[in-house]
Amino acid sequence: MHTSTITTAMSPKPRGKQAAHAAGAKNLEPAALYRLMSWFSASYPIGAFSYSSGIEWAVAAGDISDATTLQSWLAVMIGEGGGFCDAVFFAHAYRAAAKGDDVALREVAELAIAFAPSKERHLETTAQGGAFLAVTRAAWPSPMLDRLDALAGDGAALPVAAAVACAGHGVALHPAIHCYLQGFAANLISAGVRLIPLGQSDGQRVLAALEVTVVKTLARALATPLDEVGGAVMRADLASMHHETQYTRLFRS
Repeated sequence: MHTSTITTAMSPKPRGKQAAHAAGAKNLEPAALYRLMSWFSASYPIGAFSYSSGIEWAVAAGDISDATTLQSWLAVMIGEGGGFCDAVFFAHAYRAAAKGDDVALREVAELAIAFAPSKERHLETTAQGGAFLAVTRAAWPSPMLDRLDALAGDGAALPVAAAVACAGHGVALHPAIHCYLQGFAANLISAGVRLIPLGQSDGQRVLAALEVTVVKTLARALATPLDEVGGAVMRADLASMHHETQYTRLFRS
Protein backbone atom coordinates (compact mmCIF):
# COMPACT_ATOMS: atom_id res chain seq x y z
CA MET A 1 0.00 0.00 0.00
CA HIS A 2 1.34 3.40 -0.92
CA THR A 3 1.91 6.05 1.77
CA SER A 4 -0.62 8.37 0.16
CA THR A 5 -3.27 5.64 0.45
CA ILE A 6 -2.53 5.20 4.16
CA THR A 7 -2.76 8.94 4.76
CA THR A 8 -6.13 9.16 3.02
CA ALA A 9 -7.51 6.25 5.01
CA MET A 10 -6.43 7.70 8.36
CA SER A 11 -7.24 11.35 7.82
CA PRO A 12 -10.82 12.25 6.93
CA LYS A 13 -11.28 15.99 6.80
CA PRO A 14 -14.60 17.07 8.30
CA ARG A 15 -16.13 20.19 6.81
CA GLY A 16 -19.32 22.18 7.14
CA LYS A 17 -22.10 20.33 8.94
CA GLN A 18 -19.77 17.51 10.04
CA ALA A 19 -17.41 19.92 11.79
CA ALA A 20 -20.32 21.81 13.36
CA HIS A 21 -21.78 18.53 14.62
CA ALA A 22 -18.46 17.57 16.20
CA ALA A 23 -18.31 20.91 18.00
CA GLY A 24 -21.59 20.18 19.77
CA ALA A 25 -21.31 16.43 20.24
CA LYS A 26 -20.38 14.67 23.47
CA ASN A 27 -19.76 11.20 22.05
CA LEU A 28 -16.86 9.89 19.97
CA GLU A 29 -16.68 7.76 16.87
CA PRO A 30 -14.12 4.91 17.17
CA ALA A 31 -11.61 6.65 14.85
CA ALA A 32 -11.92 9.89 16.81
CA LEU A 33 -11.41 8.05 20.10
CA TYR A 34 -8.29 6.38 18.71
CA ARG A 35 -6.79 9.74 17.74
CA LEU A 36 -7.69 11.35 21.04
CA MET A 37 -6.03 8.56 23.02
CA SER A 38 -2.95 8.84 20.81
CA TRP A 39 -2.59 12.62 20.98
CA PHE A 40 -2.99 12.91 24.75
CA SER A 41 -0.99 9.83 25.63
CA ALA A 42 2.13 10.36 27.73
CA SER A 43 4.06 8.73 24.88
CA TYR A 44 3.08 11.35 22.29
CA PRO A 45 6.44 12.94 21.38
CA ILE A 46 6.00 16.56 22.45
CA GLY A 47 8.43 16.54 25.40
CA ALA A 48 5.76 17.01 28.10
CA PHE A 49 7.79 14.93 30.59
CA SER A 50 10.47 17.63 30.75
CA TYR A 51 8.21 20.38 32.17
CA SER A 52 6.85 20.83 35.69
CA SER A 53 5.07 24.24 35.48
CA GLY A 54 7.00 25.47 38.52
CA ILE A 55 6.31 22.40 40.65
CA GLU A 56 10.04 21.74 40.92
CA TRP A 57 10.52 25.06 42.72
CA ALA A 58 7.41 24.51 44.84
CA VAL A 59 8.84 21.20 46.06
CA ALA A 60 12.22 22.80 46.82
CA ALA A 61 10.49 25.65 48.68
CA GLY A 62 8.40 23.25 50.77
CA ASP A 63 5.01 24.23 49.33
CA ILE A 64 4.58 20.69 48.00
CA SER A 65 5.87 17.88 50.20
CA ASP A 66 3.43 14.97 49.90
CA ALA A 67 0.39 13.68 48.03
CA THR A 68 -2.03 15.95 49.91
CA THR A 69 -0.16 19.16 49.16
CA LEU A 70 0.39 18.10 45.53
CA GLN A 71 -3.33 17.49 45.14
CA SER A 72 -4.18 20.88 46.65
CA TRP A 73 -1.66 22.68 44.42
CA LEU A 74 -2.93 20.98 41.27
CA ALA A 75 -6.60 21.50 42.14
CA VAL A 76 -5.97 25.25 42.14
CA MET A 77 -3.86 25.15 38.98
CA ILE A 78 -6.55 23.20 37.13
CA GLY A 79 -9.56 25.04 38.50
CA GLU A 80 -8.24 28.60 38.69
CA GLY A 81 -4.98 28.75 36.76
CA GLY A 82 -3.29 27.37 33.70
CA GLY A 83 -5.57 24.36 33.36
CA PHE A 84 -8.71 26.49 33.25
CA CYS A 85 -7.20 29.07 30.89
CA ASP A 86 -5.93 26.35 28.57
CA ALA A 87 -9.40 24.79 28.48
CA VAL A 88 -10.99 28.12 27.55
CA PHE A 89 -8.43 28.69 24.78
CA PHE A 90 -9.01 25.12 23.60
CA ALA A 91 -12.76 25.66 23.33
CA HIS A 92 -12.50 28.93 21.43
CA ALA A 93 -9.74 27.72 19.11
CA TYR A 94 -11.77 24.61 18.31
CA ARG A 95 -14.89 26.61 17.48
CA ALA A 96 -12.97 29.10 15.36
CA ALA A 97 -11.26 26.31 13.41
CA ALA A 98 -14.54 24.43 12.91
CA LYS A 99 -16.13 27.58 11.47
CA GLY A 100 -13.11 28.36 9.28
CA ASP A 101 -12.75 31.74 11.03
CA ASP A 102 -9.05 32.55 10.66
CA VAL A 103 -9.41 35.96 12.30
CA ALA A 104 -10.89 34.45 15.46
CA LEU A 105 -8.36 31.63 15.43
CA ARG A 106 -5.44 34.05 15.22
CA GLU A 107 -6.91 36.06 18.10
CA VAL A 108 -7.14 32.99 20.33
CA ALA A 109 -3.66 31.80 19.31
CA GLU A 110 -2.07 35.15 20.17
CA LEU A 111 -3.96 35.47 23.46
CA ALA A 112 -3.00 31.96 24.57
CA ILE A 113 0.69 32.79 24.17
CA ALA A 114 0.30 36.21 25.80
CA PHE A 115 -1.20 34.58 28.89
CA ALA A 116 2.02 32.72 29.72
CA PRO A 117 3.04 34.30 33.06
CA SER A 118 6.78 33.66 32.76
CA LYS A 119 9.55 32.94 30.27
CA GLU A 120 9.57 29.25 31.12
CA ARG A 121 5.79 28.86 30.91
CA HIS A 122 5.97 30.56 27.51
CA LEU A 123 8.57 27.99 26.46
CA GLU A 124 6.48 25.18 27.94
CA THR A 125 3.36 25.91 25.92
CA THR A 126 5.01 27.00 22.66
CA ALA A 127 7.61 24.22 22.52
CA GLN A 128 4.98 21.57 23.19
CA GLY A 129 2.54 23.28 20.86
CA GLY A 130 5.09 23.43 18.07
CA ALA A 131 6.01 19.79 18.56
CA PHE A 132 2.37 18.75 18.66
CA LEU A 133 1.67 20.65 15.45
CA ALA A 134 4.67 19.17 13.63
CA VAL A 135 4.07 15.57 14.71
CA THR A 136 0.34 15.66 14.08
CA ARG A 137 0.69 17.25 10.65
CA ALA A 138 3.10 14.48 9.73
CA ALA A 139 1.02 11.56 11.05
CA TRP A 140 -2.55 12.89 10.88
CA PRO A 141 -2.53 15.70 8.28
CA SER A 142 -5.42 18.16 8.13
CA PRO A 143 -6.03 21.42 6.21
CA MET A 144 -6.96 23.04 9.54
CA LEU A 145 -3.53 22.23 10.96
CA ASP A 146 -1.93 23.66 7.82
CA ARG A 147 -3.91 26.88 8.32
CA LEU A 148 -2.83 27.12 11.95
CA ASP A 149 0.79 26.60 10.95
CA ALA A 150 0.47 29.48 8.47
CA LEU A 151 -1.26 31.73 11.03
CA ALA A 152 0.99 31.00 14.03
CA GLY A 153 4.07 32.96 13.04
CA ASP A 154 5.42 33.04 16.62
CA GLY A 155 4.41 29.47 17.37
CA ALA A 156 1.21 27.91 18.67
CA ALA A 157 0.33 27.31 22.29
CA LEU A 158 -0.33 23.65 23.11
CA PRO A 159 -4.10 23.97 23.78
CA VAL A 160 -4.58 25.79 20.48
CA ALA A 161 -2.63 23.23 18.45
CA ALA A 162 -4.49 20.36 20.13
CA ALA A 163 -7.86 22.03 19.63
CA VAL A 164 -7.29 22.60 15.93
CA ALA A 165 -6.19 18.99 15.49
CA CYS A 166 -9.39 17.81 17.16
CA ALA A 167 -11.57 20.13 15.08
CA GLY A 168 -9.79 19.08 11.90
CA HIS A 169 -10.48 15.40 12.57
CA GLY A 170 -14.01 15.63 13.87
CA VAL A 171 -13.16 14.80 17.47
CA ALA A 172 -16.01 16.10 19.61
CA LEU A 173 -15.17 19.18 21.67
CA HIS A 174 -16.49 18.05 25.07
CA PRO A 175 -14.44 14.83 25.39
CA ALA A 176 -11.46 16.51 23.71
CA ILE A 177 -11.14 19.13 26.44
CA HIS A 178 -11.84 16.50 29.08
CA CYS A 179 -8.89 14.44 27.83
CA TYR A 180 -6.69 17.52 27.57
CA LEU A 181 -7.31 18.41 31.22
CA GLN A 182 -6.76 14.83 32.35
CA GLY A 183 -3.44 14.85 30.48
CA PHE A 184 -2.55 18.22 32.05
CA ALA A 185 -3.13 16.77 35.52
CA ALA A 186 -1.39 13.46 34.81
CA ASN A 187 1.76 15.11 33.48
CA LEU A 188 2.16 17.37 36.51
CA ILE A 189 1.46 14.46 38.85
CA SER A 190 4.24 12.57 37.08
CA ALA A 191 6.56 15.48 37.83
CA GLY A 192 5.48 15.45 41.45
CA VAL A 193 6.01 11.70 41.75
CA ARG A 194 9.59 12.15 40.60
CA LEU A 195 10.34 15.28 42.63
CA ILE A 196 8.79 14.75 46.07
CA PRO A 197 9.14 11.71 45.55
CA LEU A 198 5.88 9.76 45.71
CA GLY A 199 4.98 6.17 45.03
CA GLN A 200 3.03 5.37 41.88
CA SER A 201 -0.06 4.44 43.90
CA ASP A 202 -0.04 7.83 45.63
CA GLY A 203 0.22 9.48 42.24
CA GLN A 204 -2.85 7.63 41.01
CA ARG A 205 -4.75 8.55 44.18
CA VAL A 206 -4.05 12.21 43.44
CA LEU A 207 -5.23 11.76 39.85
CA ALA A 208 -8.43 10.09 41.05
CA ALA A 209 -9.05 12.86 43.58
CA LEU A 210 -8.76 15.51 40.85
CA GLU A 211 -11.51 13.96 38.73
CA VAL A 212 -14.23 16.24 40.13
CA THR A 213 -12.05 19.32 39.66
CA VAL A 214 -11.43 18.41 36.03
CA VAL A 215 -15.16 17.91 35.34
CA LYS A 216 -16.09 21.23 36.94
CA THR A 217 -13.30 23.04 35.08
CA LEU A 218 -14.47 21.57 31.79
CA ALA A 219 -18.02 22.83 32.35
CA ARG A 220 -16.82 26.33 33.25
CA ALA A 221 -14.44 26.51 30.31
CA LEU A 222 -17.10 25.57 27.77
CA ALA A 223 -19.28 28.43 28.99
CA THR A 224 -16.61 31.12 29.46
CA PRO A 225 -16.39 33.95 26.87
CA LEU A 226 -12.89 34.65 25.61
CA ASP A 227 -12.87 38.14 27.12
CA GLU A 228 -13.56 36.66 30.57
CA VAL A 229 -10.66 34.21 30.67
CA GLY A 230 -8.30 34.66 33.60
CA GLY A 231 -6.58 32.97 36.52
CA ALA A 232 -5.75 33.55 40.17
CA VAL A 233 -2.76 31.38 41.00
CA MET A 234 -0.11 33.90 42.01
CA ARG A 235 1.99 31.43 44.01
CA ALA A 236 2.16 29.03 41.06
CA ASP A 237 3.07 31.89 38.70
CA LEU A 238 5.79 33.00 41.08
CA ALA A 239 7.04 29.41 41.26
CA SER A 240 7.52 29.36 37.50
CA MET A 241 9.45 32.65 37.68
CA HIS A 242 11.66 31.49 40.57
CA HIS A 243 12.41 28.28 38.70
CA GLU A 244 14.27 30.28 36.04
CA THR A 245 17.08 30.94 38.52
CA GLN A 246 16.88 27.75 40.57
CA TYR A 247 20.37 26.37 41.12
CA THR A 248 19.66 22.67 40.55
CA ARG A 249 16.96 21.74 38.06
CA LEU A 250 15.63 18.51 36.57
CA PHE A 251 12.89 20.17 34.54
CA ARG A 252 12.73 22.94 31.95
CA SER A 253 9.99 24.82 33.81
